[in-house]
Amino acid sequence: MLRHLCTLLTICAGLLAAGAATAQALRFGVLNQRSAQLIAQAWNPVLEHVSARSGVALELHIGKTAPDTTAMAVRGDLDFYYTNHLFTPERAALGWSVFGRAAGDGIRAAIVVDDESPVRTLADLRERRVVFPSPEAFVGYWVPMDKLLKAGIAVQPQFAGNQEGALAQLRSRTAEAAAVNARVLEEYARREQLRTRTLWLSEPFLDLALMASPRVPAATVARVRAAFIGMAQDPEGARILEASAALTRQKPPHGFVAASDLDYDNYRRFYRETQVRASTP
Repeated sequence: MLRHLCTLLTICAGLLAAGAATAQALRFGVLNQRSAQLIAQAWNPVLEHVSARSGVALELHIGKTAPDTTAMAVRGDLDFYYTNHLFTPERAALGWSVFGRAAGDGIRAAIVVDDESPVRTLADLRERRVVFPSPEAFVGYWVPMDKLLKAGIAVQPQFAGNQEGALAQLRSRTAEAAAVNARVLEEYARREQLRTRTLWLSEPFLDLALMASPRVPAATVARVRAAFIGMAQDPEGARILEASAALTRQKPPHGFVAASDLDYDNYRRFYRETQVRASTP
């Protein structure tokens, strides 16, 4: 009887410890470029690996849409965020810092139409329905809308919630054009056999940044940073990265590299010069 009681107490203690570990886990947000299900499938194994290698427990937390997840970061509900939505002057003042980024070349904004569309130029989009991921999307809204405004082309904007949602609307022809991240477009088109024609492509910007809240201790950020940057050289980490990339049909290189706030200066310059006005703080 005593032995059974000790066993029960040991199990209870283990459950309490697991609960405490969950409660202490730091909240890691990922920008909603794809569906919540696909984000979870791709990112949960990554965060499990980084947690194990760094000794810092991380949990995935995302909102229903990109604006929802960004609002979580602005409110202070996240400890880390994989995003490019925190470079506006107002959000830069919150003190989030860049410690890494996705490996590979930069990202570009693309305005595209269905391959069979009669639309041939940006000017042809005047007063037509153009779908954007959300008013938060940098290369999916800010950059292409700035181009349209400066060209004097007024469109009828509609929003899909995320990048792939915008492409799904283009595919279903509920919109006549889509403004999206060109890399997400390439991956989605490869998976879904979507054929498009590009009307305009922006200059390159660095891909999403790994960012830390100012409340996270520098030593903790350093451990998480080292684990992310070391993933591609770790056999298990490389396997996880390849499996995650296979879900979205992402081309190599996979993984993360070191980065700093200075690397994202062209984002800040864009925000200083844009004609687009923020709809949220």
